[in-house]
Amino acid sequence: MASRPHQFLSTLALLWLLTPLVWAATASQQLQSVIDDHWQYSLSEDPVMAGRMGLPGYNDRLPGVTAKDRARRLKAEQGFVARLNKIDGKQLSHADQVNRELLMWVLDNSIEANQLFLDRMPFTTYYGFYNGALDASDGLAMRKVKDYEDYIARIRDFGRYFDENIANMRQGIKDGFVRPKVTVEAVIPTVRAQAYDDPTKSSLYEPFANMPDSIPAKEQQRLRDQGKKAIKQVAIPAFARVADFFEQDYLPVATKTIGAEQLPGGKEYYRHNIRTYVTLDMDPAEIHKIGLAEVKRIRAEMDELIEESGFKGSFKEFTHFLRTDPQFYAKTPKDLLKEVSYIAKRIDYRLPGFFGKLPRTPYGVVPVPDEIAPIYTTASYNPPAIGGVHGGAMWVNTYALDQRPLYELPALTLHEAVPGHHLQGALAQEMQNVPQFRRNFYLSAFGEGWALYSERLGKEMGIYQTPYENFGRLSYEMWRACRLVIDTGIHSQNWTRQQAIDYLTNNTALSEANVRAEVDRYISWPGQALAYKMGEIKIRELRAEAEKALGDKFDLRKFHDAVLANGALPLSMLEEQMARFLAEERKK
Repeated sequence: MASRPHQFLSTLALLWLLTPLVWAATASQQLQSVIDDHWQYSLSEDPVMAGRMGLPGYNDRLPGVTAKDRARRLKAEQGFVARLNKIDGKQLSHADQVNRELLMWVLDNSIEANQLFLDRMPFTTYYGFYNGALDASDGLAMRKVKDYEDYIARIRDFGRYFDENIANMRQGIKDGFVRPKVTVEAVIPTVRAQAYDDPTKSSLYEPFANMPDSIPAKEQQRLRDQGKKAIKQVAIPAFARVADFFEQDYLPVATKTIGAEQLPGGKEYYRHNIRTYVTLDMDPAEIHKIGLAEVKRIRAEMDELIEESGFKGSFKEFTHFLRTDPQFYAKTPKDLLKEVSYIAKRIDYRLPGFFGKLPRTPYGVVPVPDEIAPIYTTASYNPPAIGGVHGGAMWVNTYALDQRPLYELPALTLHEAVPGHHLQGALAQEMQNVPQFRRNFYLSAFGEGWALYSERLGKEMGIYQTPYENFGRLSYEMWRACRLVIDTGIHSQNWTRQQAIDYLTNNTALSEANVRAEVDRYISWPGQALAYKMGEIKIRELRAEAEKALGDKFDLRKFHDAVLANGALPLSMLEEQMARFLAEERKK
């Protein structure tokens, strides 16, 4: 009998010792439950993203954007936030704390966008809902009859999806929450160009033109016929309806003003966009001031480089020389693509000296599609679909070759391909032991900040071979610094379009076409242009801090690997992770 109290006390002691472990497991399990539920929710709400993640069962549809859809999403996401708030973060591992904090950021941002009803303006000069539909299945593996049937079903969903977006824009018209005239005028030709008389001319038909041998010839013909019919009966009329709507209904009421803060609820809208793209809650006036200081610093470096180059003349004369001398321009689109490809391979060769971990996914250099090239930016990066049929793509604009200077190509390639967007994005896709949502997650301040940092890193890598190429790098950095001044100037200080054009022209070597396209992009996409320089400044600050703290122990490859290790993070979270990296390095 005497042993029973002893046994009872031992059991209590054991339970007491195990209780914290039970709590920790419970917190982790609760978080995993929220992550799993949110992931399934995300797949159902965004079938395009689901397809790009390589998951079957979603490629036959496009998202819903009705009032009912928004209400459902708001309720669901507020529910996820409530569940996350109930989890004791102190009982989570460091990895789970990162997952929880990042998911909370995603949800809070999405809820705020929903409440602001940003779907009322679902397009910019850079991208719109119509591009999203057009590109939804790009790069997806189509090897079976079912794949093509899903693709045809998705094409047949264009009409519903486009009409829902038109309905949201009509509400925007009623609310006075509309894009400026200059933006609408720019996108109309792009949308109208998709209303082909011949459905086989549409890029939507391309998958049918090159069908795999694994599909029997008879089935191929059936699928082609159905595909042509879907494009002709649904997709092309949908593009025509949007173009008509823009011309007849939207353009007449589009604003003559260009600033976000001049719209109803504009201050909240612009501040939300700053939080979204900079991932910090900053006052526009503060960002404007930072931009002016950066412009002054970079201009001094540019003047010094002009003097070192031996050029006799003013800054204006030097940039005129760069803009007009034939030696700086390719004669054919193929020549331009070849030059970018050569630079890309030179960079590839040097990567191991600056990174300990490199991605497995390859990338290529391809031209910007003809239908969007006239209003598209100089270049961009398009990530691959997971399990898709091609790697990442650096899109290069071959339209108006006299506006695509060769001396800008090294900085451009470092930014869009490696070690910029492709290297960062591919490493994120290849992360192990993280929630699925983090593998294709993108934040502008992190991604664009890293890409701009990569341009500067190219100098250390020995990529810039002439004073002109190095000036091109400085011009690109100046371009991003000017964005801080121009974006905040337009959207919070009543700048005019011409004022913005003049500022960018007078401070960079960008061609006239690029200057106009860029300013129009900033007008149509408030806040996004701020991400580049603000993100790069933060990464440079973190590197300077690490170099000072570690001294001789500082390893640049380890630093770069640490910055990229967690995929895209808000800048505040990146600071936290790099502080942890420094603490660990100090112990070694």
